[in-house]
Amino acid sequence: MAYADDLDPSDSVLSFYATDLRRRREAAGMSQRALAKAALMAPSLLNKIEAAKRLPTRELSALADETFGTIDHFTRLWPLVIRYAYPKWFRPFVDLEAAAAAIRSFEAQVVPGLLQTEDYTRAILAGRRLDLDRVEEIVAARMERQHILKRESPPELWVVLDENVLRRRMGSVDVMRAQLEHLITAAELPTTVIQVVPYDVGGHAGVGGPFAALTLDEGPDVVYVDGFLQGQILAEPQSVKDALRAYDLLSAVSLSPRRSMDLVADVLKDLRP
Repeated sequence: MAYADDLDPSDSVLSFYATDLRRRREAAGMSQRALAKAALMAPSLLNKIEAAKRLPTRELSALADETFGTIDHFTRLWPLVIRYAYPKWFRPFVDLEAAAAAIRSFEAQVVPGLLQTEDYTRAILAGRRLDLDRVEEIVAARMERQHILKRESPPELWVVLDENVLRRRMGSVDVMRAQLEHLITAAELPTTVIQVVPYDVGGHAGVGGPFAALTLDEGPDVVYVDGFLQGQILAEPQSVKDALRAYDLLSAVSLSPRRSMDLVADVLKDLRP
């Protein structure tokens, strides 16, 4: 029995996508193996996609629209479906992030997701020893989050990084170099500011861990606090006030944006194979 035989399309957007893909493929008289071959993926993976056990790719969505004459049906569904790569507890934050007018982010260990390259993300996930398909789903979801920075009116993004983020090599030298170069490029955008807290500052207001403060056009501001197993969203006025004060203190002890990029460039020079 196929994985998808008992799938209910009303369960979720993911289930609707999966059943609709299967229905249109079968209506076109196309075998699962033939579509998998055209999509350059294993038939077993397509079988799981049609059963809502794996997420579809952007490429498969575009191919399905072209093959079945559905214009942009699957392509438009894909961003909604990709949300299922996130844990349930993280999805509300993704929605709030997309609605934010301003984002203030502090990271102590890794580059924040909005500024990660694909290979850097894979390098981070390598330590978790996940299934390869799951890794690619998370990478795709993280890259989709970054589309908010490419909108006509992107949010203002202010990032403060502990110097440790620059020094901790994720993946190969080439992967780390590309990531640092990406930071320099991102810092040139008029809506993005990146600062670095240098080692010689010692203790600072961010030693408690990473967090992000979101300013929304409508509704109260919120704070996302990262954690080991899962993060949490805080909307209490005092929590938001405390987070913004901590962020101001971090910015105050950080290098200026220009000097921060000088430090990134210096780290780039020091990277050797």
